[in-house]
Amino acid sequence: MTTAPRLAPGSQTVLDRPPVSAEDGDHERYSHYVDKDKLTQAMVLGTPVVALCGKIWVPSRDPEKYPVCPECKEIWESYDN
Repeated sequence: MTTAPRLAPGSQTVLDRPPVSAEDGDHERYSHYVDKDKLTQAMVLGTPVVALCGKIWVPSRDPEKYPVCPECKEIWESYDN
């Protein structure tokens, strides 16, 4: 049984997946899933985070204003919640 990490919409977590560059695809149009602790640290310190889908960025916008990344959502739903 796989245990899902603590996540919140608009944030992400680090997985053993190859990272995707910030310039690839439509990642900028979505809100992503990130580990809550890493999101808080990133918001305070300005450090980058990695989304479930592999997007790497420094969070700086309100995730509520964007739709959830379909790839992040699919990965999140695959966990045994």
